[in-house]
Amino acid sequence: MAFGPRKVYPNDLRPRVAIGVDLPLSGPVAFISNYQTKDAIRNNLINYLLTNPGERIENPQFGAGLRSYIFSQISSGNLDYIREDLQEKISNNFADISLKDVEVLQSVNSNTIQVNLNYSIPNTGINKDFNDIRSQLINFSQTYFPNTYTDFSLASPGMMFLEQAAYVSDVLSFYLDNQIQETYLQYARQFDNLYDLAYMFSYKPKVTGLAVVDVDVFQQLPSKVVGSETVPDFDYALEIAQNTVVSSTAGTKFAIQDAVDFTVSSSYDPTLVTISQISLGEPTFYLLKKTRKAVSGTIVSTNFTLGNYTEFPTLDLNVSNISNIIDIVDSDGNQYYEVNYLAQDLIYDSIKNTNTNDPNNYTNTDTPYILKTKSVNRRFVTRFLNDTTLQIQFGAGKPLQTDEEVVPNPDNVGLGLPFEQDKLTTAYSPSNFIFTNTYGTAPSNTTLTVRYLTGGGVVSNINANTLSNIDTSTVKFLTSGLNSNPQANFIFNSIAINNPSAASGGGGGDTIEEIRQNSLSNYNTQLRNVTADDYLIRALSMPSKYGVISKAFTAKASAKDPDAILDLYILTQDLNGNLAKSSDSIKNNLKSYVNQYRMIGDSVNIKDAFIVNIGCEFDIITLPNYNNNEILTQCIGAVQTYFQTRKWQINQPIILRELTILLDAVSGVQTVANIQIINKAGTNNGYSEYAYSIPGATQGGVIYPSLDPSIFEIKFPNDDIKGRVVSLGTGTFSYGGY
Repeated sequence: MAFGPRKVYPNDLRPRVAIGVDLPLSGPVAFISNYQTKDAIRNNLINYLLTNPGERIENPQFGAGLRSYIFSQISSGNLDYIREDLQEKISNNFADISLKDVEVLQSVNSNTIQVNLNYSIPNTGINKDFNDIRSQLINFSQTYFPNTYTDFSLASPGMMFLEQAAYVSDVLSFYLDNQIQETYLQYARQFDNLYDLAYMFSYKPKVTGLAVVDVDVFQQLPSKVVGSETVPDFDYALEIAQNTVVSSTAGTKFAIQDAVDFTVSSSYDPTLVTISQISLGEPTFYLLKKTRKAVSGTIVSTNFTLGNYTEFPTLDLNVSNISNIIDIVDSDGNQYYEVNYLAQDLIYDSIKNTNTNDPNNYTNTDTPYILKTKSVNRRFVTRFLNDTTLQIQFGAGKPLQTDEEVVPNPDNVGLGLPFEQDKLTTAYSPSNFIFTNTYGTAPSNTTLTVRYLTGGGVVSNINANTLSNIDTSTVKFLTSGLNSNPQANFIFNSIAINNPSAASGGGGGDTIEEIRQNSLSNYNTQLRNVTADDYLIRALSMPSKYGVISKAFTAKASAKDPDAILDLYILTQDLNGNLAKSSDSIKNNLKSYVNQYRMIGDSVNIKDAFIVNIGCEFDIITLPNYNNNEILTQCIGAVQTYFQTRKWQINQPIILRELTILLDAVSGVQTVANIQIINKAGTNNGYSEYAYSIPGATQGGVIYPSLDPSIFEIKFPNDDIKGRVVSLGTGTFSYGGY
């Protein structure tokens, strides 16, 4: 344990770093850690009082020798002697404290003595508790009002007022310390404060994780004859709008991310055409198929009415599990665009590749959409105030200007830089070519319709072949005038959907520690990926609407792939919260996401990490007079907590000594006779397909993961964690497996 720490800082500002153990040794576990200097000094004093000189091999003079008085008579003289002896020894050995008083009292109706030490820790800022403040008030009164009041006994009226003042000061000191702590990202504990601090570090916390799934969309088309060839009649092609709602048989809702246009076919977005019906040897109907990504959630619409113009107006959405804003449109049909910060004027917008939009390249079927740079005056930013409130903020501009396509002006690159510094030597954001003082248009005297997506969670990780329903209110024919055609009705009703694979990526929002660590790491990356840790953090911070990465790990790319610099291994969760391989949808989303921040010339491979399913079996010997079943239940619960998936990372080894200590700490356990980790493999039994030799991977009581990035997981903790109570002499302690 710590002895004689001389500074509170920085130890007391690192609450998760233990600096000692509590005395006496008691409680549910053998050792209870303490984290503050004042606690360490208190326990040092207890340790000193309970130690006899000569017991410390390296320090024979250490100890007050208080136990040597056990067989002494309890008399006033002996009590005074003990008090004077303790006062001298503590003053000489504890230079870092200011000893105010030592009391040695005989306990009432008991053959015991009680030792009370009244001390303070000067120049540390921690002597602000009730007793210290009361003592300071007494000293102040005695010093400056010696003749006004002299009765400082506990029963006096004056002490009542002094103790009331000390109580108020103690409470105020506590809240002051707590508020100071909440201003630091490293030590804040309240979600509201952590959200505010996270935005200072340019990190937007996630309050929910949305599942992602590939959806196959089908429709039938009649045939027509062109020349001598029978072809599909694309006049009956349907268009499915972006964010069209589809749902599973159980009612779980998803939103299709991109619009479906069956007339567009390219290598990027192919339209698969097969013959569905033949008559007299000729096709009469064709079946069209397109694949789209869909994210879990329900689309909700809320209206806000705004009055006269105000600068930087805000709107609050008080809804749980908000993933993102879909769009904001005012009563005149003007759309507002979400940006990272209000000074950002430029966004990237896509338009359909047609003859009108691009006469030179519209025939290029590999480019169904054209990416354009657009300047937007109507824009907004969002930030979570807490896990149930999303705030929307607009700019301060008055003029109503239409959005237009622009070419960035190099003369504006340096606008906004302080003191007109040389823009060639001053850092700036390359995305901020058009800097304005108004930060966008503020809506006024209008009604805003805000559409947003809510939902997600682990329950959204639906199984394959369960999406079957589609909201047809957003489906229409690309060719007008077909709604009254009887054949058009048949075609319209032929639309169908299905998910050939299970959804993945659904999960909960960021925990307190995840907000803290992701914020710090996100700030360090400075919106670019340079190191392996940058890619790791970027993967874990991908917006939830694209899927949640549960585990991530980076490794240097293999020499067999000279074009890549890094391999990024990832895993997601299935419907039951177990680890699973990521779907192609999430991998594609992740690749697109990290590409925004990679350095020119860098290439990253996104791969699946290996899942090694295991079981744990142990034998324990119990103490007499304990219920074996209760002890065994507690032990199994402790192992289940230890192997919780959220606590484990890719390539983390299993240290068997930790399990032994964990089981030994359970009340009633005399010793741990045996611990064995067993590989569980086989898809027929619900496990991973990967077999792993536990004995071969065990060295020095540590089970190491494979060279290929992998993670240990107990998939079925209720079945795969087994314990036995054995008699003394029947168990043998061993590491590894059978």
